Amino acid sequence: MRDLRAAIVFLTRVPVPLNVPPAADGSPGTPSLTAAVPWFPVVGALVGAVVGGAAAGLLHVVPPLVAASVAVLLGVLITGAFHEDGLADVADAFAGGWTPADRMRILKDPLHGSYGVAALCGTIVIRVACIASLGASPAVASATVIAAHALGRSAAVALMSTSPTASPDGLGAEYARTLRRGPAAAGVASGVVIAAVATGWWVGPFVLAALVAVVVVGWLARRKIGGVTGDVLGTVEQVAECLVLVVATGLASRYSLWWSR
Repeated sequence: MRDLRAAIVFLTRVPVPLNVPPAADGSPGTPSLTAAVPWFPVVGALVGAVVGGAAAGLLHVVPPLVAASVAVLLGVLITGAFHEDGLADVADAFAGGWTPADRMRILKDPLHGSYGVAALCGTIVIRVACIASLGASPAVASATVIAAHALGRSAAVALMSTSPTASPDGLGAEYARTLRRGPAAAGVASGVVIAAVATGWWVGPFVLAALVAVVVVGWLARRKIGGVTGDVLGTVEQVAECLVLVVATGLASRYSLWWSR
């Protein structure tokens, strides 16, 4: 379970003891983040369970818009806006940079410009609106949020295992260089299985939505900077999560989940 704990520590702000054994020279050991990558969708599902559970509980006592807003911001608090920060950086770099070198420079700038702020606000608005629209059934809203979070992380794992890196430095480049296809495929599959258990056949359209995010963000990253970075991986998670939730609002207006009939 050490790799799962490392994934939780990396993707969230939840204090989890790692219990990493010391190195051969006696120095403090460090967790293998590459080994933790296949667990990303599982951690995403855990975050989704907290967010979805909060939304489901609040929907019984407050209006849907209020419940959705609190739940989404709770997710941002748990993850420390980790993926949102990547999306904002990419929006600033891809929309404001004129050359690959200029875009890479902007990606490394910790400050956010107007494009980044607009993208960050946009993804929060989409998630709040989608969860609120599912408020007629708190259980459906919760299951959908779990699926969206799991598939968002699956999309990130899929992109990092199939795309070149834009820079030899950074965690995104380290993942892409050292992550083997087998563990990556297992990680992606875990997110799909979790989403399937939660939402049944809805997982088919959800996976297609996440795949669209992987293809579009991957193509844009290769065109703009030559490959992926850690910020690009955060971006694809956010885009996939939002697309899954948008698709869910359409499905929920016409069909019932397998366990709610």
